[in-house]
Amino acid sequence: MTSVFNVTVAPADALFGVLAAYKADTSPIKVDVSVGAYRDDSGKPWVLPVVKKAEALIANDPAVDHEYLPITGMPDFTAASAKLVLGESDAFDDDRIASVQTISGTGAVHLGALFLSRHPPVTKVGATTVYISSPTWPNHKQIFSNVDIVVKEYPYFDRSTLGLDIDGFLSTLESADAGSIILLHACAHNPTGVDPTKEQWKQIADVMIKKKLFAFFDCAYQGFASGDLDNDAWAIRYFLGLNVELLVAQSFSKNFGLYGERAGALHVASSSKETSDAVKSQLSVLQRSEISNPPAYGARIVTKILSDPDLFQLWTENLKEMSGRIQEMRKVLYDKLIELGTPGTWTHIVNQIGMFSFTGLTPSQVGMITKEYHVYLTTNGRISMAGLNTHNVDYFAKAVDAVVRAA
Repeated sequence: MTSVFNVTVAPADALFGVLAAYKADTSPIKVDVSVGAYRDDSGKPWVLPVVKKAEALIANDPAVDHEYLPITGMPDFTAASAKLVLGESDAFDDDRIASVQTISGTGAVHLGALFLSRHPPVTKVGATTVYISSPTWPNHKQIFSNVDIVVKEYPYFDRSTLGLDIDGFLSTLESADAGSIILLHACAHNPTGVDPTKEQWKQIADVMIKKKLFAFFDCAYQGFASGDLDNDAWAIRYFLGLNVELLVAQSFSKNFGLYGERAGALHVASSSKETSDAVKSQLSVLQRSEISNPPAYGARIVTKILSDPDLFQLWTENLKEMSGRIQEMRKVLYDKLIELGTPGTWTHIVNQIGMFSFTGLTPSQVGMITKEYHVYLTTNGRISMAGLNTHNVDYFAKAVDAVVRAA
């Protein structure tokens, strides 16, 4: 039978291809540092103790049912989520924040992109354009392309220093057309682990305001990056304090360990209550046609924890435990590479922050470390620090040393 579909096989997702190869490897010494999910020191998924407590309370709550949530989500969830990421702001007093529950951070970025494709910044010149960092999380480009927003890149990672290319970043912002959307990682930049300093954030904000550029923050790691919720939201709150309109995509996958529950939110800060009301009405229309109603379970867990002082305190302790273990692995890996005398400079391992680290390994070195040492990571040299633990970090360091010396 002849098909009516004119379609070709799409390339496999690169990250999940690495994971599939890891699972198929029968070597007893294999190491997976590819997937962005927290693992404990035994290499196992970790259900946060605070999440277990919240789940028990929800399970025993006779008022819990399985009815649809409102189109824009659970009101208590969106309100608590907005306060968590935006902090204390006059925007709340003025009713200038529109919040919608989404399918985690990916859904938040998508809903925000779809909204901007329908209602672009009024200062835009020509086609609606978004600038994403280079390198970036691959989904960012796909999401905006899918809603017909032109995607360009701003230089972000300096491969010569393994740090931030602030000059290239600012230069691109200076040349961008007014009304261009600038997608910014709030903290723990994926995939590099390199964040601007507070002074650099101020420089970025100054140029964006001068050039009338629109900020869209993706916040997937609040509290997970540094262990400090306020510190990890600093850039967003700084921009908001400058009285600019902006979008924030918020995910609870990493900082609550709710990867499969898809709990997230999109927040839009507008210039007035009237604009905010209009924004939320349009987001509701878009949400209705896409998912109809968001899922309840993960949102209930997050809401329970954010609204209970004792649970919130326990959550902050869990965050410090996760972020602290990752920071410790950075130090241990750095110390072992220095002890081995591995060629090159490795201070970026401890200077970077969050789950990911751009090691500086080349694609050929990645190929070698996988083939010869059964270590699995993405071809750009990015590793998930959560994949390292006291049982495999020594082996991993020796494998890195070997492939660097062989290059």
